[in-house]
Amino acid sequence: MKNKFLFLIMVFLFFMNSMQSQNFDKQLKSGELKVAYFASGCFWCVEAIYESIKGVEEVVSGYAGGHTINPTYESTGTGKTGHAETVAVYYNPKIVTYINLVRAYYGSQDPTSFGQKPDFGSAYRSLIFYQNNHEREVAQKYFDGLNTQYDGKVATEIVPFKKFYRAEEYHQNFEKLHPDHRYIQGVSIPRLNRFKKAFPELLK
Repeated sequence: MKNKFLFLIMVFLFFMNSMQSQNFDKQLKSGELKVAYFASGCFWCVEAIYESIKGVEEVVSGYAGGHTINPTYESTGTGKTGHAETVAVYYNPKIVTYINLVRAYYGSQDPTSFGQKPDFGSAYRSLIFYQNNHEREVAQKYFDGLNTQYDGKVATEIVPFKKFYRAEEYHQNFEKLHPDHRYIQGVSIPRLNRFKKAFPELLK
């Protein structure tokens, strides 16, 4: 009975995600929404940060930046896939600009760190994936200014976007669904609260 119940839940989630993806595709094609891709340590943390921003409609956790097809959480964690934990940020450009998403990106992390405490290594490295010249120029300009302030120590890689792989369902909305989880209590929520304190004008 338990296995049947879990199977039904998985079928329901698959159906809902399929419907949601189709809706996002329509909104992206119409220009109503845009999507941006960022990696900055644990995607549980980054997803929650971007979800708090006014104009962001949805954030999806996943993997990008590597060479392996269909990476998993386990394979990405080995560092052998080249992928990093990444989020896809679906946002309304009439409400929040790409530059403010970049501001939020840098304002919610230690920009000089290869990973974010307590998660280090290639799977947690900082990446901004650009999809066009505008995104590349905005990201590079912000990087250059910040890098000057930090004496050339900013660790972010600014790279062309290639492909995003959606993470397993249990990773989606993790902070929201598991507020009592030890990692969420000890790492994710404090990181989110620091961001909220620094950028109250961006919050929903």
